[in-house]
Amino acid sequence: MQMRFPLAEEPDPQTAEAGRLLFARESLFVKGVVAMSGLPPADRVEVCFAGRSNVGKSSLINALTGTKGLARASNTPGRTQEINYFTQGPDLYLVDLPGYGFANAPLPVVEKWQRLLKQYLSGRQTLRRAFVLVDARHGVKPVDEEIMTRLDSSAVTFQCVLTKIDKVKAADRDKVLTQVRGALANHPAAYPEIVLTSSEKGDGIATLRTIIHGLTQE
Repeated sequence: MQMRFPLAEEPDPQTAEAGRLLFARESLFVKGVVAMSGLPPADRVEVCFAGRSNVGKSSLINALTGTKGLARASNTPGRTQEINYFTQGPDLYLVDLPGYGFANAPLPVVEKWQRLLKQYLSGRQTLRRAFVLVDARHGVKPVDEEIMTRLDSSAVTFQCVLTKIDKVKAADRDKVLTQVRGALANHPAAYPEIVLTSSEKGDGIATLRTIIHGLTQE
């Protein structure tokens, strides 16, 4: 019987090179968006990255683009309060969504972010896929389930990316993957592959680049 949610395979040299070339292009910060009216023109493919605070989202974006400091990493949960847009060459937007799970943010602020997120996910026709980042040390948490459910209701395909895989002992990986696979099975919008990454070690970066390159070709 075929395993549900297998690990994404490493790309062959040709497709890996295509992904590398895409991310060898200049990466530039475009703007931070606080309302739908501020979104840039929907004139190219975009992919977005979602994850709870301190999951390593900024570090992953910086590793993908090879641009240190492009996305601002912060030790303060919830510091990113905008939808941040980056160009990756002329054909792709990378979109950094506000971190969630920020216990210290005032309720009105959280509600505003949630409304903006819902509007964005429901109304952006050029959005090809959301990448939901999950800390490999902790697995899927209730706050992750919330964003996955929102993606289900918005009919946005999402792919689970486990971050900080280098922090998990090899003997513990199967346990984490079993938990993650069980959680994903409840979400119809979940893409049936999981990507393992380490921004620090570079694990999975070529794979994720290749996946994103493929989305620009659809």
